[in-house]
Amino acid sequence: MPVYALDDLVPEISPDAYVAPEAVVIGAVRIGAGSSVWPGAVLRGDYGTITVGERTSVQDGAVVHVASGTSTSIGSECTIGHVAHLEGCVVEDGCLLGSGCVVLPGAVVRAGALVGAGAVVPQGLEVPPRAMALGVPARIRPDAVAPGAFAEGVRAYVENGRRHARGLRRL
Repeated sequence: MPVYALDDLVPEISPDAYVAPEAVVIGAVRIGAGSSVWPGAVLRGDYGTITVGERTSVQDGAVVHVASGTSTSIGSECTIGHVAHLEGCVVEDGCLLGSGCVVLPGAVVRAGALVGAGAVVPQGLEVPPRAMALGVPARIRPDAVAPGAFAEGVRAYVENGRRHARGLRRL
């Protein structure tokens, strides 16, 4: 897996996390225990810090970056969908961000919320807890997500990360 220090910015990856060989992790990036970063994902902490909590999956092709002078924070037990783009934002615990969504600087996705596939969460928008953010630009549907709705997906990705760590081999 390409993991790079940039100047004195060195990634901190839990020994219990799985980072795919084709993922790229650069600079001030912290990845928590049980989390997984899948092929083609890029986490580039060059202008600020990226934090990924525990048991969170950053799926194939996702891009996580920081805007100058900001940080990007992803909580625990989140699912960041394929080809999602997060930059300079906060994603609290237990969220699901759908494939191809974009979450722009200053946006906050509160605990247990869902950002729909292809949605664009504009700069500074706050998605309330357990709400859905859908469309371009995202519109909010409050209290649309049942508590624990994403738990099975989180569990499946933690186990899949462990499976890949044990059994993935290059041919």
